[in-house]
Amino acid sequence: MKTISIIGAGLGLGLSIAKKFGAQGFKVALVSRNPEKLEIITNELKSLNIVAHSYVADITDLNALKQALLAAKKDLGSIDVLEFSPYAGWSNFTDILETTPASVLEQVNSIVLPAVLSVNEVLPDMISNGSGAILFTTGISAMFPLPSLGNGGIVMSGLRNYATNLHNELKEKGVFVGHLSIGTFIQAGTAGDPDIIAEAWYNLYEKKHSFEETFPKGIDPTKL
Repeated sequence: MKTISIIGAGLGLGLSIAKKFGAQGFKVALVSRNPEKLEIITNELKSLNIVAHSYVADITDLNALKQALLAAKKDLGSIDVLEFSPYAGWSNFTDILETTPASVLEQVNSIVLPAVLSVNEVLPDMISNGSGAILFTTGISAMFPLPSLGNGGIVMSGLRNYATNLHNELKEKGVFVGHLSIGTFIQAGTAGDPDIIAEAWYNLYEKKHSFEETFPKGIDPTKL
């Protein structure tokens, strides 16, 4: 059985991705700072006969994140798929005219540094095995500038740059790197239903026909 580790797992998209991959036979390692949410997710997955382990870690604490990933590898074996999708909420974004060094640094500490650390922890095994996948989920500001997401756009576009470089370096080594940029509110029962997004993610992972996609496909940046 393969293992997927979901960094920043929550009750929305994280749970849906865990269910989708779990239904395909994956074991699931969930990393989040909220133990109550992790318990809910783990219990739901286990009710679906999906092997799931949870690890409490604030991902801005890089040592705690590293220890969580080490524990996951000890419990479940090498990580075959890393999915990175932490989301702290709209209140952490600043308009471009109100963006400060401090607001950008907060995003760097919450997004970029944990992403790099997570990749560092799983990539050696993937390269050694000649297989694996690293999946980055971002907001649409990673691809199209949005003034209302000033600090977020700076960091998300940086994360996309990192993902692109990884893709270019790893595609000949058997490791797939993918990027899905979300341009809609994630809410059950809407066009942004997390189960639908999880399905799109699994299709991209399974087919590996492109490095990145937007969700929904074909977003017109002039209408954002």
